Amino acid sequence: MIDLHVHTKISDNSLSIDEVIRQAKEKGITHLAITDHDTTKGLNDALCLGADLGVTIVPGIEISAYDYERNKRAHILGLYIEPGHSSLDRLCTPLIESRKQASYDMFLKILAAGYEITWEDVLKYAGGTGVYKQHLMHALLDKGYCEAIYDDLYKKLFHRGSSTHPQGEAFVPLEYVDVREAIQAVREAGGIPILAHPGQLDNFDAIDEWAEEGLGGIEVFHPSHNDTDRRQSLHYAQKHNLVITGGSDFHGFYSEKPVELGCPELGPECIKELSLSLKSAFASIV
Repeated sequence: MIDLHVHTKISDNSLSIDEVIRQAKEKGITHLAITDHDTTKGLNDALCLGADLGVTIVPGIEISAYDYERNKRAHILGLYIEPGHSSLDRLCTPLIESRKQASYDMFLKILAAGYEITWEDVLKYAGGTGVYKQHLMHALLDKGYCEAIYDDLYKKLFHRGSSTHPQGEAFVPLEYVDVREAIQAVREAGGIPILAHPGQLDNFDAIDEWAEEGLGGIEVFHPSHNDTDRRQSLHYAQKHNLVITGGSDFHGFYSEKPVELGCPELGPECIKELSLSLKSAFASIV
């Protein structure tokens, strides 16, 4: 089995790199992409541990990007990227720092709303790139303010706001990177840019343009995708000769819905297609 979209405690999974890879080994996963948010931290350790356990680690990243033309978020996976590449660090470091400040500002808003937690309560759950909303919720869960990470309190505090729902009382927006810059940075880091869960973020109408910008694949198989999303994703993959990928988007205890590691719909031909795409990109450079 293969899984090309997995997080660790470096970003917003409750499990460490070691725990995730060992669980993947137990489930018979042969190829596992570690795609933490906006960082390549921990990938070299993951590659070493994977080699020891017989799990092929695909070095990856998930960049929190934005389609400024359409005012929509867009997540770009980078697969087979070079860990620590300067293009990724240059693009993502300001985003990580922005998230750190936003998370602390959200914490202060939670306190102002009357919830009694401490910053130390939150930090004990955070990993390598700082605090996420899930860590704030975990601290609130410990204090008995909610019964699950993603219950009504999560929406009350962190809803982004819409025409039918007010913005959460503790929500603080981030300034994301431009999606075209994310695609380019992944290419510069030697990887393949993949559009993650386009159905979830309603990105289908931008794929024609992004394919011209260097998009290399589409995540067809994702827990948030229904049959319509999968059909649309396949349509654009075939239209632009993009690699079809998939993954669990595994976050451990912090998964929004119960999911397990592994993407049963994805066959070994995906790895071959990714390899061919890498060779093609390399040939075009030289």
